[in-house]
Amino acid sequence: MEHIILYAIVPIIVVMLAGYISGKKGVFSGNDAKKFNKVVLDYALPAALFVSIVQADRQMLAADIKLSLVSLIGIMVIFMLVYFIFRMFKSNTGADAAVSALISGSPTIGFLGFAVLEPIFGTTPTVALVVAIVGIVVNAIGIPVGLSLMNASLEKTAPGAKKQSVWKPVIHALKQPVAWAPILAVIWVVVGIPWPAYLSPSFNLIKGANASLAVFSAGITLSAIRIQINWQAILGSILKMIVMPAFVLFLGLICHMEPLNLKMLVVACALPPAFSGIIIADEYDTYVATGTSSLTLSVILFIGFCPLWIWITDLCLKSGML
Repeated sequence: MEHIILYAIVPIIVVMLAGYISGKKGVFSGNDAKKFNKVVLDYALPAALFVSIVQADRQMLAADIKLSLVSLIGIMVIFMLVYFIFRMFKSNTGADAAVSALISGSPTIGFLGFAVLEPIFGTTPTVALVVAIVGIVVNAIGIPVGLSLMNASLEKTAPGAKKQSVWKPVIHALKQPVAWAPILAVIWVVVGIPWPAYLSPSFNLIKGANASLAVFSAGITLSAIRIQINWQAILGSILKMIVMPAFVLFLGLICHMEPLNLKMLVVACALPPAFSGIIIADEYDTYVATGTSSLTLSVILFIGFCPLWIWITDLCLKSGML
């Protein structure tokens, strides 16, 4: 537990605090953070996912089928649960509920996945597979579903608006490097093409900027928003930090997942809400204040929940529940 706190959580706090202070002093702005995020999502993270996955083998992929299914079912069930819970409140529109799902129903795997998992579990292809699988679920499935729900709600409030195809968000998501890079890497491994070791350093250089730049950018983003903690923000944090990892842990246990994969997946699902949800909320000017407040609260809670969920998972595994 001391190792987790010192090597995974404290570095994140320090780098995020540096970004926060830089934002408050005016060294960087919210617009700068968006540019840093683009570097992470379009270059550093895809490179990290690709070069890590291609070093795996077919046997490893076959063993991770349960990981893929549990990730898909666990995340999307909670995603839709968040949507329907927030949709029931009279003060929220369908668009508000969709943004809530994009935030509280999605872990920020792209920004903090490697930064948290590698210090705890090591730099291995298995860690990259967990990040890639969860990332594909969040970016290639969750975001298109959330955007489709949002567009459907906005069309009702503005009947004259041009109707968009439900497939447009899906196609747009799959065009992003963070979605197609890990898919391409998986195809590479399945086909059985040997990966030349001399090519890895070219990817590793930009890969190294992934975690640090993402966390620093998150600090800048937090410095640029106004925090207003209310009951909906608290509810969103509870659904994200408690309900999602608990449900994934339950699914993993009944599916008899490999213990190490289960631990990594639970930690991945206990990550704070996806920053992409905030970006979408800001773009559509929908549910911005409450969404950012829930994100901020969850980031603070993660300091305690990360080691807590590792301890709970270990306890379940040692008790013979798997």
